[in-house]
Amino acid sequence: MFFDLLLTPLTAPMTGIAWVGEKILDRASAELDDKENLSKQLLALQLAFDMGDIPEDEFEAQEEALLLAIQALAEQVTEPAA
Repeated sequence: MFFDLLLTPLTAPMTGIAWVGEKILDRASAELDDKENLSKQLLALQLAFDMGDIPEDEFEAQEEALLLAIQALAEQVTEPAA
């Protein structure tokens, strides 16, 4: 009990750094998952178009939306946090 009270102030900075590191890792993983999901959707869209399942105008509209989403995600990653 006494040692816990003594060690807590000494280990608090390391615990805080570890927490920040975990939050950064969680955020990076989520961004990678988002980009991977968008890329998979784009690939599935291309396949559907190639197989003749969707018309060209629908393909182009959906492709543009997916590419804009991928671009926006990339811009979020490169922007410094405010």
